[in-house]
Amino acid sequence: MDIKVLASGSKGNCYMVDNGKTPLLLECGIKFKDIQRGLNFQVAKLAGCLISHEHGDHSKAAGDLMRAGIRCYMSQGTQEMLKLSGHYVKTIEAGRKFFVGSWAVLPFGVQHDAREPLGFLLANQTGEKLLYATDTYYLRFRFQGLTHIMLEVNYSADILRENVSSGALPPVMQNRIVRSHMGLETALELLRANDLSSVREIHLLHLSDGNADAERFKREIQELTGKPVYIA
Repeated sequence: MDIKVLASGSKGNCYMVDNGKTPLLLECGIKFKDIQRGLNFQVAKLAGCLISHEHGDHSKAAGDLMRAGIRCYMSQGTQEMLKLSGHYVKTIEAGRKFFVGSWAVLPFGVQHDAREPLGFLLANQTGEKLLYATDTYYLRFRFQGLTHIMLEVNYSADILRENVSSGALPPVMQNRIVRSHMGLETALELLRANDLSSVREIHLLHLSDGNADAERFKREIQELTGKPVYIA
């Protein structure tokens, strides 16, 4: 499985996963022209795009992708919030598996300040299994047999507290972050609770510009899991 990061963070999120048969986009929260450049102008080869929720840093280019003939998969709530329609919008439901080329995709509900946000569990025919979860402060599910993990680790509680104490971050923003994004401490608990025996690599997504420490996050998660960790 090849994972390519086109963008990650509050300014935009977009990733490409390819199992050698079916290239698939996860999120499209950057300009369409930047997606084109990131994919060496081979957008037409995409089998589709999975969109987790309606916020612009995850969905900005949805309309342009659809106009280019790329199917965009999202919950009905996300579709309604984005006001998208047409043949290339495909609505999906949490807990109902569907297929995109050689990928089997199982959407699941996540906890975020959006209408009907989703995470995704992707499996291919060679036995690889990818967990993709971002913009959620918690995951209530446990997963078996994962080989790849793409997980938001947006902030650390101690850095957040320091920023509020110093006046760098308004308390109201602290409350929103804690109620809509995953912190390092929660991510560590999640990893402890899941079967990581087959995991080959872990990608940390959506780190905050001011409330995260990339090297620390990478070090702590590598020490806990013993797996290669990459910062998106």
